[in-house]
Amino acid sequence: MKISIGNDHAGTVYKEMIKEKLESMGHTVTNYGTNSDDSVDYPDFVHPVAEDVENKKADLGIIICGSGNGANMTANKHQGVRSALCWNDEIAKLAREHNDANVLSIPARFVSEELATKMTETFVNTPFEGGRHQRRVDKIPAKKYCS
Repeated sequence: MKISIGNDHAGTVYKEMIKEKLESMGHTVTNYGTNSDDSVDYPDFVHPVAEDVENKKADLGIIICGSGNGANMTANKHQGVRSALCWNDEIAKLAREHNDANVLSIPARFVSEELATKMTETFVNTPFEGGRHQRRVDKIPAKKYCS
């Protein structure tokens, strides 16, 4: 699987750990994140990840910032991107199963490195259930209100 990853200064350590884990699982990882803890602007590193997912250059994206909120909001501006801000393993699982999320947003300042890795593994390994959830996912794009 092709996975794009991006992070700001708060997520550099997490990104390196997650990138290593994903590569050990056999995934191809494209790194757009900063490799430093010097302050940067998260949109500069999140937009390329979201563009990869939007343009089908990546199957999934992982984005990491301090709270996860800014990165999540930025990614969700892209058509076809369904970014989920996750803070535990069950939310990461449900985001994939029920919402067909294709980008995982991790709040580096609020979850442990171990939990961030576990959420990533769960997110990558959990398939979308489809069924009744597909109807709901189909209504996510703003089409003036779906029926």
